[in-house]
Formats: sequence, structure tokens, C-alpha cells
Amino acid sequence: MVIAVAAGKGGTGKTLISAGLAQALALAGEQPVTLVDCDVEEPNADLVLHPTIESHEEVHVLVPEVDIETCTGCGACARHCEFSAIAVLRGKVMTFPELCAGCGVCAYVCPVGAIREVPRKVGTVALGRAAVSLDGRQGTVRFVQGRTEVGEQRSPPVIKAAKAHCDTEGLTILDSSPGTSCPMQETVEGVDYCLLVTEPTPFGLHDLAMAVDTCRRMGVPAGVVINRDGLGDSGPVVDYCRREGVPVLWRLAHSRAIAEAYARGSGLVEALPETAEELAGLVERMRDEVAESGPAAEYPSERKPPAPGRVEASDPDQDAPARRPGRN
Repeated sequence: MVIAVAAGKGGTGKTLISAGLAQALALAGEQPVTLVDCDVEEPNADLVLHPTIESHEEVHVLVPEVDIETCTGCGACARHCEFSAIAVLRGKVMTFPELCAGCGVCAYVCPVGAIREVPRKVGTVALGRAAVSLDGRQGTVRFVQGRTEVGEQRSPPVIKAAKAHCDTEGLTILDSSPGTSCPMQETVEGVDYCLLVTEPTPFGLHDLAMAVDTCRRMGVPAGVVINRDGLGDSGPVVDYCRREGVPVLWRLAHSRAIAEAYARGSGLVEALPETAEELAGLVERMRDEVAESGPAAEYPSERKPPAPGRVEASDPDQDAPARRPGRN
């Protein structure tokens, strides 16, 4: 099973929930657990899980390189490029690798074969393992983290490379980028279930609605976790979910203990050990939701991996129990 944890806006606790799920399931020890940090522009799951990184893989896309001596300056490449990544000025060709989508059309249409594609590094994928221990129990989380190069504008190739390491035999958790743009959509595409983390604020509700709509358009079943429950009025969020038929799977109360632990680089399970069982139960609820909604689309990792150097371009229960930890 592959679960994406996403959020319509940043700061709702997406990574807190992602890492907490991974830790709780690793402690349960029922199946292999993998966490893939797909927030490749600002990855931070490592700050909570503290993995030991064992290897790195570079991610490349192919961009054009023009043989000036062969080029006739006809401009066919520029006319066919839909991303303005290549231009011809006074018979001279200029390329803009940062804008290139790596589609290869410029090389295909060049009448004299003056363009060849060369690899350009856009990011890296780190692979490792994170140890988890709690009350004498121990477990291990397989850790994958994508990271774009500084200044790189295109994150989907790095997300695709990170998702290629998903373990579809065990349970994989994808920590998505916030928002609903291309990075989030690339992460959510083809997963079994998307867990949307929101907060009881007007902004949280507004962006949750956009995230729900995005998941529906992508054909991915989704449920909601309300984080920092009690900090604001959760009523509008619950009402929205009831109207839209989106299950509220869990409500995590606002707690100073969680904030303090997170600031120290510790996760949810370490701050409130009793949440480990609740998080494991959350996964079971998602399994039930998947069983009711039917199978999702084919997961991208089941496709043949890209060649080296190229990245192919029912009425839900709304009364989820609220956690009410004591004042800390």
C-alpha cells in the first residue's frame, strides 16, 4: 500500500504526521515500512527521523547541446519548443537549460542533426535507514529523500526518481510538498490513498478544499486529519467534510508537548507515545477506505524504470475521536 500525506498549505503538520506514521508502523513490526520525502525543494523528514544515509543517487534530465559549426540557424528548434528553452537570435542559437523539460523535440526536428542531448543534474536521492525505539520496542524505517539542486525550478523529475524506490509489497508513506501544484500532483499520482492534513483555521479550510478537489480530479481517494484541533474552531472543517463526503479520520489536539518535541527534532510518537497505537489504527482506517473505494490507478513505480540519464518526462464516519492531551 502506498499512502501520500499532503496538505493544501504549508505548516499544517504534514511531515509530523508522515514521520509519526512511519515510526508507529515500524514499531508495530507487521510489515516493511518506507518513508519517501517527496518535498524535494525543502525536505525535512530527516530532521525528525535522523536516518543513517547509506548512498546517494544523482538525478539527471537531458537538455540540448548545439554544435555551432553544424547549426544553420534555421530556427526549427525554437519554433517547436513549447517551453522557450531555446531561441535563435540573428542566426545564433541560445539554450536555457533551467526552462528545458527534456522532451527532446529540438533534437528531433533539427534538419542537420546539430543538436544532441546531454545529461544535466537536477537533484539527488538519498537512501538510508532510520532506527525507531519506544518503551523497549524497536523498528526500522527505510528512508528515501529527494532534494533538488539549489536554484532548480523543476522538481517533478526528482520526485519521480524518489518514488521509484517505493516498496509496493510493504507500506510506503510519501511526504508530499505543500499546496496543490505540480510537485503535490506528481507525488499523489497513482497512490492508493491520500491523507490530507489540515488545521482549524479559515486558511486551512480554504486550502483543504483545493486539495480535496485535486485528489478527486486525479481519481485518488482521500481522508482528512485535523491537526492542532482545539486551537481554532474545527466546526467549519468538519461541516465541509460532511457535506463533501470526505472522512475525518483523526483529530490531533493542539499540544505544547508536540511543539517542544518537534523543535528538538523529535517526532509525534516520542512526544506522545500513546499516539503510536492511534496512528497504526489510522492506517487500518485508510485500508478500509481503499477497500470501499476500489483499486487506484496503476502505481508509477510498476512501470519500467527510466533509462540512465533520463527521467520520463458510503457515508463516512465524521465523528473521529479527538485527542485531548493534558496541559503541558
